[in-house]
Amino acid sequence: MDTQTAKTRVEQTIAASERELLETLERLVAAKSITGNEYCGQAVMLEEFDRLGLEVDTWEPSVDALEDHPGFFRTSSYDEHGYEGRENAVATVPGAGDGPTLALSGHIDVVPADPESAWESDPWTLRRDGDEIYGRGVSDMKGGLAAILLAVDVLAEEGIDLAGDLYVQSTIEEEAGGVGGLLSVLERGYVPDAAIVPEPFGLPNVGIASAGVMFFDVTVPGKKAHAAWGHQGVSAFDKASHIASALNELNDQRQATIDFPPAYGADPSLEGHVTNINIGVVEGGDWPASVPAEMLMKGRVGWPPGESRADVRDAIESAIENAASEDEWLAENPPTIEWTGWNAAPHEVPRDAEIVEIVTQNAESIIGEDGTFVGGNAALDERFYKRYYDVPVVTAGPYGPNLHGVDEYTTVTSLLETAQTLATSAIDYCGIAE
Repeated sequence: MDTQTAKTRVEQTIAASERELLETLERLVAAKSITGNEYCGQAVMLEEFDRLGLEVDTWEPSVDALEDHPGFFRTSSYDEHGYEGRENAVATVPGAGDGPTLALSGHIDVVPADPESAWESDPWTLRRDGDEIYGRGVSDMKGGLAAILLAVDVLAEEGIDLAGDLYVQSTIEEEAGGVGGLLSVLERGYVPDAAIVPEPFGLPNVGIASAGVMFFDVTVPGKKAHAAWGHQGVSAFDKASHIASALNELNDQRQATIDFPPAYGADPSLEGHVTNINIGVVEGGDWPASVPAEMLMKGRVGWPPGESRADVRDAIESAIENAASEDEWLAENPPTIEWTGWNAAPHEVPRDAEIVEIVTQNAESIIGEDGTFVGGNAALDERFYKRYYDVPVVTAGPYGPNLHGVDEYTTVTSLLETAQTLATSAIDYCGIAE
């Protein structure tokens, strides 16, 4: 069978497989695999792998095996849940020739659906309204996993033997940083020649970059006193506000000077906002009638490719130090900053990488529209492939404008188009065995 015939056949079969796709996705959505408790979702994936007759490897991640890796950090889900009972799963479709190896990779974990009462329907029950389908994870990214399974199923159904191996990966804790997930997969030896991750970037747009993300804690000291003698104390709240103002000023400066067009390729509102410093949690004080003695600010900084983590840390630490030096109290009692949690570097894949060109051509042909290169405003597992193993990776997935939100949704059409893109790209990249 020639390549074009094979691609046409899988496209047609996938287009007629709506029922199979939705049945799989319905089971995946019903599996409430919130980060830290992925086992129920992985159970569905293992059942599907078994149905497809695939060889499967499962294992629990090991911090001891990962902690010396430059991409390692202790994730919040590890600190809360550990890794016991949280297995990764990789199924292998052996190639029948000597073609290159391709990974189709997705994460089984989802974020909570709170507040569930705000949803129009049960977030753990798939709901369809015309072409739109609703439920936690339908776009991010159980829809992508269902598309992977359909693509693999149809390749087998049509008797298409790829020349290269195909790794089908279902990983844990992507939403918390992916260290125990995709990094563990790669360290176990499943390093392909190229990879596709069907995150919901909305084909025919394809993702070629991710953002760096780091979390930090700033502790600002004050001096406690009774409010009636407040002049004898020093309000940590007021001093923290001074530090927050300095970080806001730094944020404005960075947003005015840092640009990365792919970050706003599909969302023009992101222009001028491709980097951001956010204070998300403020804690302090213990009594309304007491001057607070200490304030804790928890923040996140995100940035596109172009800076190192060290550069970004230096910028934030310098802004805090300079602001403290301008204040008599803080100059003598400086704030402390601790980098904790997320510690992800950005990545970028060349536009002319073979897998990028293959996926772009197939997606645009299937959908009948021109796409654009996107990415760089959020952290992704894809960074592990490119930064640490030099594996070219492309993000190619369904429509997903409301991921993580109430009434998360995608469309049946975009999921079928995703499966078609994955299957045809596997044919083009791995080749067909003679």
